[in-house]
Amino acid sequence: MRDPRDVLHTLFGFPDFRGVQRRVVDRVLAGERTLAVMPTGAGKSLTYQLPATMLDGTCVVISPLIALMHDQLRAAEAVGIRAATLTSVDENRAETIERFRNGDLDLLYVAPERASNSSFRDLLRSAPLALFAIDEAHCVSEWGHDFRPDYRLLRPLMDAFPDVPRLALTATADAHTRADILNQLGISEDGLIVAGFDRPNIRYNIAPRDNVPRQVADFIATQSGPGIVYAQTRKGVEQLAEKLAATGRPVRPYHAGLDPEVRRRNQAAFVASEDMVIVATVAFGMGIDKPDVRFVIHAGLPKSIEGYYQETGRAGRDGDPAVAQLYWGADDFARARQRIGEVEPERQPGERARLNALGALVETAGCRRAILLRHFGEEPPATCGNCDNCLEAPKAIDASVTAQKYLSAVFRTGQSFGATYIEQVLTGQSSERSLMNGHEALSVWGIVAGDEAALIKPVGRALLLRDALRTNPHGGLEFGPGARAILKGEATLDLVVPPKRERRRRGANSGGAPNPVGDPLFEALRDKRRTLAQAAAVPPYVIFHDSVLREMAAARPATLTELARIPGIGARKLADYGDTFLQVIHEAA
Repeated sequence: MRDPRDVLHTLFGFPDFRGVQRRVVDRVLAGERTLAVMPTGAGKSLTYQLPATMLDGTCVVISPLIALMHDQLRAAEAVGIRAATLTSVDENRAETIERFRNGDLDLLYVAPERASNSSFRDLLRSAPLALFAIDEAHCVSEWGHDFRPDYRLLRPLMDAFPDVPRLALTATADAHTRADILNQLGISEDGLIVAGFDRPNIRYNIAPRDNVPRQVADFIATQSGPGIVYAQTRKGVEQLAEKLAATGRPVRPYHAGLDPEVRRRNQAAFVASEDMVIVATVAFGMGIDKPDVRFVIHAGLPKSIEGYYQETGRAGRDGDPAVAQLYWGADDFARARQRIGEVEPERQPGERARLNALGALVETAGCRRAILLRHFGEEPPATCGNCDNCLEAPKAIDASVTAQKYLSAVFRTGQSFGATYIEQVLTGQSSERSLMNGHEALSVWGIVAGDEAALIKPVGRALLLRDALRTNPHGGLEFGPGARAILKGEATLDLVVPPKRERRRRGANSGGAPNPVGDPLFEALRDKRRTLAQAAAVPPYVIFHDSVLREMAAARPATLTELARIPGIGARKLADYGDTFLQVIHEAA
């Protein structure tokens, strides 16, 4: 058998493996069963694509979304791997089945629901199998944040072929979820390889929500390259996309309520773009493999800290700098607690722990990355140097007295009014409503003034976040379990006061990609890549990543031998595009 490192260089153009890739590949080549937990961008797909070209038979890849399969298919074919998809939307199914039976496929991508199909199992018996690769393996676990019952059908399928190695892959699984994946997929504990969860190229920024359309528009104005904005509802997607389009940036909406053809066109336009913003519900992004997303914005709270990690991980897959921006509100936490009360009792403790972890993430005055990584069982340094708090430390003040005043106002007004009215009571803003209710005679009327009044809104958010306050079905505030300790002085409420951030011009120290500005050769190389991508009907990054073009512009190779030394240019791409790009470099000399 050839040295995997030689195959790596020939196929992908990389001089060596990264991180735990070699350990995973060696286990696959040895016929072992493995669960690999690797962060997005760490090269998970390479760990089955490379062995598939070295082993006898076909690697069957189980993936949850058709769009993701088609993205991976294009990328595999671009480096010379023989691959196909077998899905409900493919019109060449007969041809794919014949290629499989004839041994002409290295990779066959299928959806998990095929596992229960007896005819598919019969098909697998008709040709040699090299490997089962299960992508997004956390979907098999009820403890995970994205459980899919179809994944439970994979174990019987694979057990029918006991001699075929199996490789489960995920970027998002805490210790409990990892143990469940091992059990559900029949992988022993010694088959677990955890690469770590850190994505050092992503800058994490978090801020309270205040006029989200303006906040998002201002943030996007500082960013270059394509980005994703997550809204919590379909209506929110439509409204936000419409407002952002007015800024002049190309913007598309994406959600399940759109016509399927419109969804397809919008996704295709975004995948092929180099500067587009797509506003979407959280399902978007799991179905694409776009490496050059420069920023991900959450216009509201994610469903879990695992979801946040996975969704922000869609930025910067190419390893270049990227930014994750989250805007949150106290009402997000109130709604989330209501949803927890609606799930099965045995799942509530886990869901509550996930929500509390999110609360710690948004509320901290310390390192965001450290909290995120500790949630997944790591022991990171106290600071990372690449989150908002590490770059510009916020102040923390003791707001316990203001919190006690706030809770007293909620109690004395009957625990039935919303935050706006409570603020009016505390600051003594008279209205017909307060007169009718007789609240202007309360001891809490007008007890907050001056600089302290600026603390009322953030204190209200913090009380909701800590479950000292909850919202009733009518929107009124009422005491939660944490109220008593704060009222009695047994617990304090420290409030994080974020520093005022100056508005930066686009691309200025924003964490964006390090592409050269004003370099004629780099721009000429991008133009040529764009032309080739359009002709081949593939996204530009399938031709070459930006990092490869930067190396070309810097090194200015004059021969195919010199060009082949640039990481990311394998034999197939050298043959397909080498002379074309050398011509661009020659003309710029």
